[in-house]
Amino acid sequence: MLARTAGITAFTLSAAAVGAQGNSPYSRFGLGDIAPNTHIVNRGMGGVSIADANQPQDVRYSDRLRVNFSNPASYSSFFGFGQARNPKKLASGRVLLDVGTYLENKTLREPSRADKFTSSDLNISYLQIGIPLRKGWGLAIGLRPLTRVSYMVEDRRRIFNPPAQGGNNIDSVYTEYSGDGGSFLPTIGTGFAIGDLSIGANIGYLFGSREASTVRYFENDTVVYYHGLQRTNSNFGKVYFDFGAQYTIQLNKARGQFLRLGATGNLKQNLNATQRVTIGTFTLDPNTALTDTVYKSSNDRGTIVYPASYSFGVLFGGDLIKPGPEAVEKRNQRWGFWQIGADLVMNKWSQYRYFGASDAVADNMIVRVGGQIRPNLTQAYLSRITYRAGFHAGKDYISAGGNMPLWGVSAGLGVPFGNFSNLTRNQITTVNLAFEYNNRGNNQNPLKENNFRLSLGLNLSDFWFVKRRYD
Repeated sequence: MLARTAGITAFTLSAAAVGAQGNSPYSRFGLGDIAPNTHIVNRGMGGVSIADANQPQDVRYSDRLRVNFSNPASYSSFFGFGQARNPKKLASGRVLLDVGTYLENKTLREPSRADKFTSSDLNISYLQIGIPLRKGWGLAIGLRPLTRVSYMVEDRRRIFNPPAQGGNNIDSVYTEYSGDGGSFLPTIGTGFAIGDLSIGANIGYLFGSREASTVRYFENDTVVYYHGLQRTNSNFGKVYFDFGAQYTIQLNKARGQFLRLGATGNLKQNLNATQRVTIGTFTLDPNTALTDTVYKSSNDRGTIVYPASYSFGVLFGGDLIKPGPEAVEKRNQRWGFWQIGADLVMNKWSQYRYFGASDAVADNMIVRVGGQIRPNLTQAYLSRITYRAGFHAGKDYISAGGNMPLWGVSAGLGVPFGNFSNLTRNQITTVNLAFEYNNRGNNQNPLKENNFRLSLGLNLSDFWFVKRRYD
């Protein structure tokens, strides 16, 4: 079996074979490339999300109405009106529907080469539903991808005898590495508030599949060789859970200023897995019947260790109120707002195991910083748009070819849409956009990767559970 990292410095990327599909050789490590794992609102803020939540007292800011699945404690802030006789029970609640997608354009370069490879692909990012149950208690149901495996890499080289055997030229050899698959996470989660403290948890089923193939050809005009194939298919899945907490400190109630602390994480979890391995030779097409099967196994049972992850965040924000003695009295005129925050994300990828084997992955840490501002809700339309910006920096979890620096910058918009019908006056619709540039590796790494990502999210909300009254 070829070493997992030995040939990466000699990889030549095959654009023709992949077409418009995403192609990242680094996705062959671990469970694959990690999919964008924050809400599109937060992506525009550099990924800041751990201390972010809806503001029930400021429901007029429609872009705050969203499902922040990065921290289930935020579900406690889903908006609802309490009953007159029992404020804890809801007379009505605002149900949320969040859908996100993204278009990614990726560029790969070897530092020693002038040419490059580019690919683009469109992916679904998440589907989330948020439902308020009681005052300070919410429920969220969702589905999102966690990782993606997609690569096609070629390696062409000459083979020579060892110096002790003369070192003469043997032949040309062509090796093709390919992989496909990914993992997904459907979840149901809840969060509830106890005073200024909110806690929450998600439970779901983490499942996925992975196929990795290595095909080797001897390129010779006079001698016919059989070609070699090694293919591994695996499927995995098990119940998954994560947890979170948030604590809000009111700094200046008159100006709506607050400081919120957040923490979230998941423990190391063992996923049940099955594996099929085929090693053999073929003549023309590796997808047809093999000429000779050297080794074959099916339904080998094992375990994939999914690593622990912990994140901590802080968010500071408030209202934008015009200065003057009448400012406090006019807060009901819907001024704008601002927020700024930071996250620290730590992933324990050194815990990862695939059927007992380690991989070229390592612990990493990422810092995220960002913010957003809406100038005013009552003036010109451009002042009603929310503007976001942020950045992140740290170390990538892939250790093949040495430690890889990781950094990126982002900007975003929250564009509200009004309702012009009395039949839909309770509905709020917001389109969120995020523009991201991410860089992976530098000239000291065998392969540099950067991408431009455009994310589009649609947020819909409406009042449900409204009891009809008749005069």
